[in-house]
Amino acid sequence: MTYRITDDCLCCGACADECPSSAIGEGEDKYVIDQDKCVECGTCAENCPAEAIVEE
Repeated sequence: MTYRITDDCLCCGACADECPSSAIGEGEDKYVIDQDKCVECGTCAENCPAEAIVEE
């Protein structure tokens, strides 16, 4: 499953801090997931306080 960060992102960094593959980084106006590094574990979605990470 592919994950995507929506516009509801608070830019708090909780997802990036918990990502085991360092696939999440700061974008222009929200965090973004590098799909080449993502291992699709769902840890980011589980740790997002804004529930801004969704499965595609």
